[in-house]
Amino acid sequence: MERFIEEVGRAVGLDSRQEGSPIVDPRGVLGLGTLVRILALAYLGYVALLFVLQRSLLFPGTRLASPHALDSAPLGVEQVWLGTSFGRVEAWFFDGSDGAPTATLIFAHGNGELIDHWRLEMEDFSDRGVNVLLVEFPGYGHSEGKPTRATLHETFTQAYDWLIERPGVDPERVVAWGRSIGGGVASDLALSRPVKALILQSTFSSMAALARRSFGAPGFLLRDRYDVARDVAEFEGPVLLIHGTRDEVIPYPHAERIAGVRDGLEVVALDCGHNDCAPLWGEIRGRIARFLEISVPSK
Repeated sequence: MERFIEEVGRAVGLDSRQEGSPIVDPRGVLGLGTLVRILALAYLGYVALLFVLQRSLLFPGTRLASPHALDSAPLGVEQVWLGTSFGRVEAWFFDGSDGAPTATLIFAHGNGELIDHWRLEMEDFSDRGVNVLLVEFPGYGHSEGKPTRATLHETFTQAYDWLIERPGVDPERVVAWGRSIGGGVASDLALSRPVKALILQSTFSSMAALARRSFGAPGFLLRDRYDVARDVAEFEGPVLLIHGTRDEVIPYPHAERIAGVRDGLEVVALDCGHNDCAPLWGEIRGRIARFLEISVPSK
């Protein structure tokens, strides 16, 4: 046994024959290896669990009950049912055209929200002469299907195609606007349909970067790999970035990374976090209104 202890000691750089040298207990070395294996297995189990549950974590709004009845919409709002390969998806159209074709916002909300939560803000824009199409996520509210990057992309391209056929919509003045994960949806749309400009509010630079920070998970395991920074680099139109400097869900540096992919992009920095910017709505609305005046001016 003593000889075995000496051999183990040499393996870890210690000589138990030297006076004053510590004696290495091989059970301690073996225990360390076992601990490493346990931790590795625990991490693999954690990552496997994240892989299985990722869409449930990514789209928690599927568990929210819709505040409105199936075939109803607020007064003055047109309820639209978009036909997709996986079923019907609801959208609300706010007509601000007053009969003449005008600029239009197509909006993608955050993953913990419903279209109902944005009604008052969208009425603000339609009251000011801007159309808005507020599109629900598949599987949210009364909409059918399940939310994935693919189903969201199909939904929003269908929404765009429906929108530009409207007589009060100027097809050359359509702007995609997304908040949080909706920014990924909006940037996807901007590369597949000829939207004029893009608004990204509280959006991540890439889903992989967010997954590493929030969950310690490797990006290659993601099923829905949004890369907003890459999309913005490819998009040729004007881009408005809005982000809270105290955002605890998608930290402010994500917006800075997006801004860094193209010359001339700046971030409108707000003194708020991720979900507490409502008191600053007046400032947000004003920034967007000025952006629309510049990027999609009246003809």
